[in-house]
Amino acid sequence: MLQCIFILSDSGQVMLEKQLIGHKVDRSICAWFWDQVISQGDSFKCDHVCVEILALYLLDFQFLCRVADVLSDYLEGLNEDVIKDNFVIVYELLDEMIDNGFPLTTEPNILREMIAPPNIVSKMLSVVTGNSSNVSDTLPGATASCVPWRTTDIKYANNEVYVDLVEEMDAIINRDGVLVKCEIYGEVQVNSHITGVPELTLSFANPSIMDDVRFHPCVRFRPWESHHILSFVPPDGLFKLMSYRVKKLKSTPIYVKPQITSDAGTCRINVMVGIRNDPGKMIDSITVQFQLPSCVLSADVTANHGAVTVFTNKMCNWSIDRIPKDRAPALSGTLLLETGLERLHVFPTFRVGFRIQGVALSGLQLDKLDLRVVPSRLYKGFRALTRSGLYEVRS
Repeated sequence: MLQCIFILSDSGQVMLEKQLIGHKVDRSICAWFWDQVISQGDSFKCDHVCVEILALYLLDFQFLCRVADVLSDYLEGLNEDVIKDNFVIVYELLDEMIDNGFPLTTEPNILREMIAPPNIVSKMLSVVTGNSSNVSDTLPGATASCVPWRTTDIKYANNEVYVDLVEEMDAIINRDGVLVKCEIYGEVQVNSHITGVPELTLSFANPSIMDDVRFHPCVRFRPWESHHILSFVPPDGLFKLMSYRVKKLKSTPIYVKPQITSDAGTCRINVMVGIRNDPGKMIDSITVQFQLPSCVLSADVTANHGAVTVFTNKMCNWSIDRIPKDRAPALSGTLLLETGLERLHVFPTFRVGFRIQGVALSGLQLDKLDLRVVPSRLYKGFRALTRSGLYEVRS
């Protein structure tokens, strides 16, 4: 049973407090928690918001992940400013998601029927009328259904279901150009618009490559355990059916080769980008970012393709988009070091971004999608997308 939820800012201050039972938990526990965050460094920190839950069981930690997913989905992001701008929505969601310390309604599609997501119109109306509540006056239809994530009276003129494989590649390449780590985090996202209460089965051609799988509550575990088949009654609309990892990949689609030399108070930088393994589809939205060391006073960098921007915080962003066929994109420039510093001793790490539509670089392949009871003609669609996650090249 959960006792309380605190949402902390990036500086460790309590932004939101939700006491869940009669026994109140003192805020001083947050100071201890933040000390642990600071002592562990970046490996313990969340990207924007730290959520601390006092709990005893793994179910509570799973609920914490669901709270973060729902807030991110509702607010289209999860950071300190977004939380402050939507205090009412956050409190209303927590009221519906947990009751007296126990998880209650956690399905995003059902929550959307109960609490309207924030938008400009609702914010203007709340200012005019003074009513800031977004809670619906009627209960969602799923409350009377035997399937808690789906209503029973759904009807569509056309029955459609679309499956997307969305993957992110995490890779680390050391200064010698050796691939130290390369793995894929992927999600199977389903957008379902089917009449009634359908039962779907989804199978893969090579399910054995997947590790660390996580499922939506609609998935029946026994068919997956015995035959690696996903059997489920889908929620209505878009939802994440499962997530997975594919580890120990041997190659990356593009290469980034940085060369940095320094002498006599100046530093010369050269970066080349090209295709290492052609995935068969266009690679676009290619970017290279790196943070200039604090000892660099000024930077003069140019590129033969794309646009280069050096921001005031010394972050350099090279936007390439697509690699041309006639030449390899290259960035070159000169960095001026602080007075008295002959050589550069701290070398930047290059963060690479890209996107490939129509390809799942993990090699995962969908086999077939079947509907047991077909109310009418069913339209099915499959897509794949791979983009960069934490893709680092060290110099």
